Amino acid sequence: MTRIKRGYIARRRRTKIRLFASSFRGAHSRLTRTITQQKIRALVSADRDRGRKKRDFRRLWITRINAAIRKGGVSHSYSKLIHNLYNRRLLLNRKILAQIAISNRNCLYMILNKINPESLPESLPESLPEALPEALKTPQALLRINGGFFYRTS
Repeated sequence: MTRIKRGYIARRRRTKIRLFASSFRGAHSRLTRTITQQKIRALVSADRDRGRKKRDFRRLWITRINAAIRKGGVSHSYSKLIHNLYNRRLLLNRKILAQIAISNRNCLYMILNKINPESLPESLPESLPEALPEALKTPQALLRINGGFFYRTS
């Protein structure tokens, strides 16, 4: 009987697994069974930590916003700020607010003053863009902040 030689498919599969684990140390990059176990463990950790990273960044943004608000002595708490932003339908998420709080704190204080429920503008600003739709020219739909315009979605 003639000798049957194995094909290359298993070797190709193992090579692909080894390339994934090439940066691991010791047997974790050399032995096929150990590489497979470590690959599963690494992928599980990566999947878990993607969600954790989103959570951690959100916590960081909330902490930065809260610190900026309390440092300025403004009579807002973080929860009231977010509640007023939601009621005014302003398109500023926590990431953008945190960047504004770090880079331009005066702009954050102007936003805080504008979103107070008592300070709703009675009349329109003097200069409105001509291309602005009529639906957005009402005082309730437009807030003029620092020369720029923040529009509501409805």
